[in-house]
Amino acid sequence: MLPRWIALAGIALAAQAGPVPLPTVPPLRTPAGLPERVANETADSDALAGLGARLFFDPLLSADRSVACASCHKPELGFADSSARSRGVREQLTERNSPSLLNRAYGAHFMWDGRAATLEEQALLPIENPLEMALPLDEALARLNADESYRAHFALAVGRAPDREGLARALAAYVRRLVLGDSPVDRFRAGDFDALDDAERAGLWFYESRGGCWRCHSGANFSDEDFHNTGVGLRDGEPEPGRAALTGAAADRGRFKTPTLRGVARTAPYMHDGSLATLEDVVAFYRQGGHANAALDPALAPLEMSDADARNLVAFLRALSRGPQGETEPR
Repeated sequence: MLPRWIALAGIALAAQAGPVPLPTVPPLRTPAGLPERVANETADSDALAGLGARLFFDPLLSADRSVACASCHKPELGFADSSARSRGVREQLTERNSPSLLNRAYGAHFMWDGRAATLEEQALLPIENPLEMALPLDEALARLNADESYRAHFALAVGRAPDREGLARALAAYVRRLVLGDSPVDRFRAGDFDALDDAERAGLWFYESRGGCWRCHSGANFSDEDFHNTGVGLRDGEPEPGRAALTGAAADRGRFKTPTLRGVARTAPYMHDGSLATLEDVVAFYRQGGHANAALDPALAPLEMSDADARNLVAFLRALSRGPQGETEPR
């Protein structure tokens, strides 16, 4: 039987000798509708990404060996989670909803409040977080160095024994392979009129015009990679600190990062606190203009939207979540 972390990933084993062979990973590619990858990403080798895949699905990196990165970022759910807040070691609830990892290769900020500047920096944060994997990094590295197969894989992929930099590089290299594009929306924009049905075309038109959704969900990845206060998570009428916890700026209170809309149909529930269960709930939330508070983003206001508009917008979002063969996550 294949190890559980490989079965979860749905990826094939490479033909290598050894007790735990490195998995094969998706090729470093640029699906239609997405920008070409930058130079430092293309330098990530298959061996490095394969090592990252093994680490991503291995509970060895958690204090009680009960959870892995994939426990909160499930491939079948667009590398997100179906719970409002995931459970870490000892069944502890995490502070925020697990965001999708799809297309994070195109990210400018990482984590909901942007506390990490790179994928490499972000990759190590959950390991030491006491509510998530709760394993001091020195102990994680000691476990990896005590494992003969991991030492061999690090030597192959990184050129040295397991260390902090190599661990971060490997995990980030795997996440960079998780790309989703070439959706019916991309094909429609490229000239294939029949790629979208009438409802999906109407939803795209609303998104790009009266809905104003593009103001925050902009660009090829449908995210401006910026931070906005939408009124999610108000407590007694006041927003959570959000971005302000890092910057100290009052204007950043309640601001959280704009997620990509690619793959969004598989990543429910939504928002940083997982408080909206369905895409219909999300559309209804923005239809009313978010939740009023003193720091509400000025771009938000009640929308002139009919029930048909709302249904069409959801149809468009579902179309945007499909890949070239209808899949909603990388194979």
